[in-house]
Amino acid sequence: MKRPLEGIRVLELGMFHAGPGGSAILGDLGAEVIKIEQPGTGDPVRHMKMVGSVPLEIQGENNIWLEAANRNKKSVTIDLHKERGKEVAYRLVSKSDVFLTSLRRPAVEKLKMNYPVLSKINPKLIYAWVSGYGPNGPDRDVGAFDYQGQGRSGMMFCVGEPDMPPLVSQFGIIDQATSIMASHEIITALLMRERFSIGQEVHVSILSTALYMLYCNVLIALVGGFEVPRHKRVKEYPLRNYYKCSDGRWFILTATLFERYWPALCQAIGHPELEKDERFDTAEKLHINSERLVALFDQIFATKPRDEWLELFAKYDLPAAPVNRLSELANDPQITENGYIVDFEHPKLGKIKIPGYPVHFSKAHAGTRSAAPDIGEHTDSVLRELGGYSQKEIIQFRADGVI
Repeated sequence: MKRPLEGIRVLELGMFHAGPGGSAILGDLGAEVIKIEQPGTGDPVRHMKMVGSVPLEIQGENNIWLEAANRNKKSVTIDLHKERGKEVAYRLVSKSDVFLTSLRRPAVEKLKMNYPVLSKINPKLIYAWVSGYGPNGPDRDVGAFDYQGQGRSGMMFCVGEPDMPPLVSQFGIIDQATSIMASHEIITALLMRERFSIGQEVHVSILSTALYMLYCNVLIALVGGFEVPRHKRVKEYPLRNYYKCSDGRWFILTATLFERYWPALCQAIGHPELEKDERFDTAEKLHINSERLVALFDQIFATKPRDEWLELFAKYDLPAAPVNRLSELANDPQITENGYIVDFEHPKLGKIKIPGYPVHFSKAHAGTRSAAPDIGEHTDSVLRELGGYSQKEIIQFRADGVI
């Protein structure tokens, strides 16, 4: 079965996850992805054995973040500080459809790998640049990571309860979202090239992605004129809340349509008398008496294990779901049967489970094809097959420190 981006070649000069994760997604879709790395050192993500207090190292001198950002890729080591190295890279650019970088603008310009240079070599090139804060403004050349995106966008005040300090989400949530947006912009630009025969530069940032993820919250603040309140569970609307069951596990309920769901919920929990209770017989009264009803629900839901409640809710077509821990995902049949978690044969780790591609195609296939490469693993083959260099030239490049 075909993959959607078969025949598309992506050349990447990126570091860490935001950006490189985008070309990994294009690889999921079938694109050939060639990653340029500095000889001897490579992408700094290769050396991240721990981030904060979180250990990431896995068997074989690799780490989990390297795998996440660099699956489906070929690694080529080229010293772009050398003129001969630039010449090699330019030859690869001339035969590529996409160039993606997440280096800061001054670094890209110093290496002469910016859009004005590369577009002269390949006018139909799609040049994708991922930055911290965007191409304009006082902080355009300032670097940023996932945490900065969460903080500056307002996200840290959108999670948790009102009396809590700002909260961060682990792990790399904005980095991954930025990678998704990078793949989105590239595919859009490729479509434009197909329709209008034009290459162009496209740009997305960690900050722009974080803001766009919060689209509804930002719109409420800008148009409504107020901060979106954080969720206070004990006082929140009872039909849009989460509850703990007798086995210590939680479920989350979103039955906000009162007329449709309130009678069914009363039946499901075995308390039909609550439907006509004068304290709760309208949506307005539920809001007014939320704290009282949440406390009552806490007592009721503590009488049965979570799965029993979910079975009852399903019978009454109530929109509820388990609150899973990440370690439980592979045991959720809805997740596994849709391929949202899949088996993958890793060359060093053996059979493991990884996230699957989230979209289903009726006449195509997408998903991880290969693990992250060793540094420079494909240098010789790419230079020989794509660059057209002879083995003698490649040996000389290596002797001269070009590759």
